[in-house]
Amino acid sequence: MLDRLVTLLDLEKIEENIYRGFSPEHSPVRVFGGQVAGQALVAAGRTVPSERGVHSLHAYFIRGGDPSVPILYQVDRIRDGRSFTTRRVVAIQHGKAIFSLSASFQVAEEGIEHATEMPGVPDPESLPTLQERLGDFADQLGVHARRRPIDLRYVNDPPWVTREDGGRAGRNQVWMRADGLLPDDELLHVCVLTYASDMTLLDSALARHGVYWEMDKVLGASLDHALWFHRPFRADEWLLYDTESPTASGSRGLATGRFFSRDGRLIATVVQEGLLRVLR
Repeated sequence: MLDRLVTLLDLEKIEENIYRGFSPEHSPVRVFGGQVAGQALVAAGRTVPSERGVHSLHAYFIRGGDPSVPILYQVDRIRDGRSFTTRRVVAIQHGKAIFSLSASFQVAEEGIEHATEMPGVPDPESLPTLQERLGDFADQLGVHARRRPIDLRYVNDPPWVTREDGGRAGRNQVWMRADGLLPDDELLHVCVLTYASDMTLLDSALARHGVYWEMDKVLGASLDHALWFHRPFRADEWLLYDTESPTASGSRGLATGRFFSRDGRLIATVVQEGLLRVLR
């Protein structure tokens, strides 16, 4: 599974500043948001010197992607400064933009440091695998029960379990890592984390209301996504993804997330707003 993800992120260069990506053979009706975000970041990173690492990205999901046709990624080289590099990427299908991303890259620098402490949670090895957690719910969850290239271990009870109790506080905690060993490519690790950051994030909004994808009448989609990378990491090592939803209104839910390395370092922060139409 992980080999497929690495292949998915290895874009084909068509010409200067234009790349082409594909979707897995067995895909849902729409392209997974984390896929298009990860591929767009690959396209941006391919135009930036390797000594400049990405420190932030801001993206908008404009249209649902069609998994049956390739996606073209057009890179606009906005600025190359002495310390920072800025890129803009537009993903195109059927002649229309489906996604846009702005990413900023920076030369490594020393400076002041502080970070929020990681919450106390059990070790990932002590927790059930995702397949074990799914159990009898697998048939009901449909596409959300498919095997993934990311190993997920829920710290708290998954939302499809707490749903039966009428919901819980809008906080979700999972350990995650790439399900295998990745090459020593810093850009690849960042792009794999970008891919994974779209997983479980909006669950924290649904969990408050005791509803869940596939099991209830929920129409949802990522609307925008922002990611800040704070410290170096490996995406094939355990990372705690601590997410919560501070608000939902207007058929939109806001979710925030923090990634911590196993030794307690805050490595990335995520914010996403998603469309959440719950039909009663």
